[in-house]
Amino acid sequence: MTGDIARQTLGDLLRRTSRRYPDKLAIQCGSTAWTYREFDSVCTRLANGLVAQGVEVGDRVAVLSRNSHAFAALRFAVARVGAVLVPVNFMLNADDARYILQHAGARMLCVDSEDAALARAAITGTEVQKLVWLPAEQASAPEPGMLAFDDLLLDGPAPERALNGSMLAQIVYTSGTESRPKGAMLTHDAIISEYVTCLVDIELTASDRLLHALPLYHCAQLDVFLGPSVYVGATNIITSKPTAPNLLAMMVAHGINSFFAPPTVWISLLRAPEFGQTDLSLLKKGYYGASIMPVEVLKEMQQRMPHLRLWNLYGQTEIAPVATVLKPEDQLRKAGSAGKAALNVETRLVDDDMLDVKPGEVGEIVHRSPQLLSGYFNDEPRTAAAFHGGWFHSGDLGTMDDEGYITVVDRKKDMIKTGGENVSSREVEEAIYRVEGVSEVAVIGVPDPKWIEAVTAVVVLKRGVDMTEEQVLAACAGRLAGFKLPKRVILTDALPKNPTGKLLKRELRLMYAGETGVAQAPGRAGGRPV
Repeated sequence: MTGDIARQTLGDLLRRTSRRYPDKLAIQCGSTAWTYREFDSVCTRLANGLVAQGVEVGDRVAVLSRNSHAFAALRFAVARVGAVLVPVNFMLNADDARYILQHAGARMLCVDSEDAALARAAITGTEVQKLVWLPAEQASAPEPGMLAFDDLLLDGPAPERALNGSMLAQIVYTSGTESRPKGAMLTHDAIISEYVTCLVDIELTASDRLLHALPLYHCAQLDVFLGPSVYVGATNIITSKPTAPNLLAMMVAHGINSFFAPPTVWISLLRAPEFGQTDLSLLKKGYYGASIMPVEVLKEMQQRMPHLRLWNLYGQTEIAPVATVLKPEDQLRKAGSAGKAALNVETRLVDDDMLDVKPGEVGEIVHRSPQLLSGYFNDEPRTAAAFHGGWFHSGDLGTMDDEGYITVVDRKKDMIKTGGENVSSREVEEAIYRVEGVSEVAVIGVPDPKWIEAVTAVVVLKRGVDMTEEQVLAACAGRLAGFKLPKRVILTDALPKNPTGKLLKRELRLMYAGETGVAQAPGRAGGRPV
């Protein structure tokens, strides 16, 4: 009995918030708006429906869906029955989605109409026995042959199950780049520890009105913003369309004062024709993460939105995901830094022997934290490797200054080895971002018979700008050592990104793997499309 009295799970957080703020707007998506009392009731009724469908404690319930009010409800309903949420990236092909469903052993898959065809293809050969249709931001009809969301809403008290914070809450699969994705297992305790970190370090409050636009299947939007915002009682506006015109319009229409996006989305807002005509004076808190914000873009943001306080959030899925934070007061003083270890995180930079590197030296970023995963699902070898030496290995390289501020240099796999020298792709990118007329850039290593890897820059120019490869190279020549200068600049119209806005450098490496040496620069329209 005592354990139940002291219970702390994700489902408990929402119930408590609903009692503090019963009539406050909790969730709005499209034409659907729920107060916290209504949101709590929907989640309880949905939990009852899941129980009626045979969902047991520990069962894996997968979701393949765009952002919606139904996704948010599913998140807390699954927690209330003690099941395990498995978010699936809707940009995957059927084979990749099938691998996650098979590996996780999911028996139920929840899906919206937009992803119904993908879901039906992906479940072939898996243990999925039931498909649940979720309503979306825009009105749509239930999919034939699926259990409808509304039909699962059963009245009655919340399910009585023996749950506790040490139980598994979700398995989030990390994006596979060189191998199959890994399923990071996160308990209720780990996620709630991360929520506390967010509430303190990024200053989420009950007065916030947040716009959730990045995919909820990704832990950044789900567990840095939606979950903590529900915990504290903020108002959450949800959209599935992270385009600049839609985001700017929604910020004004809903009085948004808090917004998170990766650098690519912030850049798209700055470049949008509507930006100059949009009143963003209510937007007081801005957050960026998922990839590194170019320093020149950061300066532009602060110049054009001087009222906006900015936070840089760094981490990874395995730590739920916030590991370090660069706060508003340090944005200019420590521009380009990932900040210091967050509230519930201890971080070191180490060499291959697990010894601390000196200030300014490059080392691997490792963590200890109650936020960390309990392991990779059904993958003991990679779990053991990740926790080698008693610390979690991020796979990221960085430096730490004498004040303890960390700068991420690169992923280990993104360090370019050219002519016997190591080159940080980020350092080259920062130099190219300082070139007037450059909107976006990604620097990769391309196989080369002479250099082994040739430093190659893929560049998107600002609207109306006409530059050649030679002009880009000339503009950054004085800013980089000779061996760090790109051997080639490729001009293109767009860079490949996943739904969270993260650059997909692996796609660029595959696309340009056969192109070596310094070739004649293609014109912007004539360059190879990405």
